[in-house]
Amino acid sequence: MAEPILEVSGLVKHYPLTRGIVLRKQIGAVKAVDGVDFTLGRGETLGIVGESGCGKSTVARMLVHLERPTAGAIRYKGEDITRLSGKALKAVRRNIQMVFQDPYTSLNPRMTVGDIVGEPYEIHPEVAPKGDRRRRVQDLLDVVGLNPEYVNRYPHQFSGGQRQRIGIARGLALNPEVIVADEPVSALDVSVQAQVINLMDRLQTEFDLAFVFIAHDLSIVRHISDRVGVMYLGRIVETGTDTQIYDHPTHPYTQALLSAVPVPDPAAREHRERIILTGDVPSPTNIPSGCRFRTRCWKARERCAVEVPLLAVPEAFREAGGPAAHPSACHFAEEKQVVPPEEPRNGPG
Repeated sequence: MAEPILEVSGLVKHYPLTRGIVLRKQIGAVKAVDGVDFTLGRGETLGIVGESGCGKSTVARMLVHLERPTAGAIRYKGEDITRLSGKALKAVRRNIQMVFQDPYTSLNPRMTVGDIVGEPYEIHPEVAPKGDRRRRVQDLLDVVGLNPEYVNRYPHQFSGGQRQRIGIARGLALNPEVIVADEPVSALDVSVQAQVINLMDRLQTEFDLAFVFIAHDLSIVRHISDRVGVMYLGRIVETGTDTQIYDHPTHPYTQALLSAVPVPDPAAREHRERIILTGDVPSPTNIPSGCRFRTRCWKARERCAVEVPLLAVPEAFREAGGPAAHPSACHFAEEKQVVPPEEPRNGPG
């Protein structure tokens, strides 16, 4: 991996549940993120995938300091930014920018495109002199594939894909080193998704950007990511390169996710073993003991209920080497992934 620019360790975000109007007694907590660790290298793309509610967007918001962590550290170039405030925090936030999920609600409808893309210069006036801001905004629009003369138009005059390009231009305004993209194409048509992904791929090379790319679509994540982290119920359960995760998954949850990816070739589809997970994701207010995936896992045993699996390379794979030797939070990662046909819970579909 390239030199780390962002290091996340033990990241936690709990939202308190309270009862009462006056005293507001705390009766529990929503454990949205419950111990996340990862690193991001310079010029690298880390993809984070997982089903809705697993904590992906909460991680993204903490990276740009829109949410304060309950515990843990986020180190940017070795400095823990969770402890910063005032001018020091402002300087760091300039270098870590965000592209939001919904281009229809993340742009102020009362502001022109020129004002939206140029607003970062009002907050960080040292980046661009006042007389040079219009030209910079037009240059940014040109970089993301929009007509520079559109600076006086409003968001409602653009399509969804064009609006997301405006959001990307705004994210680039301060010349950041890290872009946190929170499901940036999930609200777009499939044909437009490819255009935006290709644009981000080009911008990464052109500006030497590092991306934290969050998405539901596993095929998109594989296309753009160098490494992938799979999240389940507030934790990363498996991480590795795109080849390791997609071709040699070792965690049961990852295997189930990949088995659900549509395959266009009918012949290949017939020979693929489908893993059907039963039941719902447990509530983040009442997380299962031990392995949090055990209530839906066909490999679950007594050990899984009492011992939390560590995110580490399984010993058998470490000794053998090869693409399966990557971190996985499963006690029985070495076992064959196929679900036995006699298992009615999660048999092949």
